[in-house]
Amino acid sequence: MDWLVRRALYLLFAAGLLAMILVVPGSRVAATQTAATDYSQTFNKTEVMIPVRDGVRLHTEIYAPKDATGTLPILIERTPYGLSDDEKGFSRLIFTYREMIPDGYIFVFQDIRGRFGSEGTFVMQRDPRDKSDAKAIDEASDTYDTIDWLVKNVPNNNGRAGVVGISYGGWLTAMTLLDPHPAMKAVSEQASPADMFLGDDFHHNGAFRLSYGFEYAALLETGKTNFSFQFDRYDTYDWYLGLGALSNANAKYFHGSLPTWNDFVEHPNYDEFWQKQAFRHYLEKLKPTVPNLNVAGWWDQEDFDGPMKIYEMMEKNDTDRKNYLVVGPWNHGGWAYGEGDKLGNVEFGNSTSRYFREKIQAPWFAYWLKDKGKLPVEEAVTYETGANEWKSYSAWPPKDGISVRKLYFHDSRKMSFDPPKSSGEEYDSYVSDPANPVPYRHRPVEETYSPGSRWYTWLVEDQRFVDHRPDTMSWSTEPLASDVTVSGDIVAHLFASTTGSDSDWIVKLIDVYPEKYDAKPAMGGYELMIADEVLRGRFRKSFEKPEAITPNQVTPFTIDLHTNNHTFLKGHRIMVQVQSTWFPIIDRNPQKYVANIFKATEADYQKATQRIYRSSRYPSNVEIPVASQ
Repeated sequence: MDWLVRRALYLLFAAGLLAMILVVPGSRVAATQTAATDYSQTFNKTEVMIPVRDGVRLHTEIYAPKDATGTLPILIERTPYGLSDDEKGFSRLIFTYREMIPDGYIFVFQDIRGRFGSEGTFVMQRDPRDKSDAKAIDEASDTYDTIDWLVKNVPNNNGRAGVVGISYGGWLTAMTLLDPHPAMKAVSEQASPADMFLGDDFHHNGAFRLSYGFEYAALLETGKTNFSFQFDRYDTYDWYLGLGALSNANAKYFHGSLPTWNDFVEHPNYDEFWQKQAFRHYLEKLKPTVPNLNVAGWWDQEDFDGPMKIYEMMEKNDTDRKNYLVVGPWNHGGWAYGEGDKLGNVEFGNSTSRYFREKIQAPWFAYWLKDKGKLPVEEAVTYETGANEWKSYSAWPPKDGISVRKLYFHDSRKMSFDPPKSSGEEYDSYVSDPANPVPYRHRPVEETYSPGSRWYTWLVEDQRFVDHRPDTMSWSTEPLASDVTVSGDIVAHLFASTTGSDSDWIVKLIDVYPEKYDAKPAMGGYELMIADEVLRGRFRKSFEKPEAITPNQVTPFTIDLHTNNHTFLKGHRIMVQVQSTWFPIIDRNPQKYVANIFKATEADYQKATQRIYRSSRYPSNVEIPVASQ
């Protein structure tokens, strides 16, 4: 079975499990409302098999309003997840567009090729077709042919179509931009992955996402049916630690029988296997011709980097103002359900998800598909966390009123905008021990997609649970005398050494609440992670050609913490944490350079003394774009 097919089936299973256990914030409310809404009273449903150019037929459900007067636009969501019919046979997907129903749309939901009711063979993230072959197909051509059939055969349509989708659906939406049908007048790519080695799903900057990869391979390729690996411990942190070297996965459990795990083993670097999946090969030189609303969540635990990269790539050639961006305080897909007034323990004081659906998404499609109202987004609209308010920008990252400042590390775990004055080689150090790695979230670490798993909100967990571990270094400012607003790209610059010959560097930018927090006393002293990332040291110069680190030599490491929009309020402190393990979301670096970590042995894993320098010669810092007040 093709690797991409196997990965897709895992994601499909996970998505179905998500729906069953209702993990999206506010989804209990959504589920209750869905159950109470009888859409058979609102829509006439038609079920068809739409033929595409190679003869394959795609299962499609069409929902036309019963009380429609005049012609209406068509809004399409294509999905590999199934249409999730209710007890009357009406797709539950309609509910996600409840704010748009009063405007009047013909909603169309379609199983993509090879999934559920559709014919053909399914291929995950199918490569773009060879356009010299008239019968060659890809997701863009299937969408093109679908729109062509719809505008010619669905009664009372106005000749305009829009496409929207989240996660895999977001990827499908982005692909339509490669070959848009003339009737496609607007799309919204939401939370699409963009690169599986650099910033999404299986790797971040070359560091392997262990719990994702292991549980995926076992799920899909053990026996003939979906199989959840039988962990003998509730806390998978303990289980993965007991696994030992990554080579033990095959030696003890898989025995070379799982093709996907074997693919991970054989492709530890950014080779053609990974590069051919990256969106940059398709979008970097594309001039946008159809308006696209890119949507992302600041605390998306799965695909934050993807939509931001897609927006960035398309912006390079967007001379006709077709590329737009919205980012809110959400986890993966959190804008589609519930109120969005909180995430985990963090409260926002207003209904951010409902605001997006009512004030941005609904007007967006009404503007382009119905000539109604005003464009709700000038260029970029982002939710400024901390200040908890929506902001509009003429460019993202913003260019006006921004000064790039550096927060420097100092002794006594202090940090300030003043550069260090000492000329010596002052440093802070810790011992990183692969036998006792830093957990990435509060223990117990449940199976990723198990009922009750806290995976979905781990990015907003209180970081005090690791703040004083001896293998985690922290530096923080004094309480701020005034607000500090960060708007744009955050970059960490570490000057570090290790006694080993390879190392991971994890950097977190954290908002530390005042100890006495009257607004919500339980949040007193809370350490809220605002930005974070890992860099596998061997890839500091090239992801294609890794290099060992010279032991005990001060080496610069640049770590992109991505873009953000957050206000550190007066009285709060800004903190930076640095560590070398983040387990088990990231596999343990042996800290001894080996050609392929997947083939490392137990003897390769070793302790290492890490030094983070903070002198005038080696001024470790985090660079932040500060907006003028």
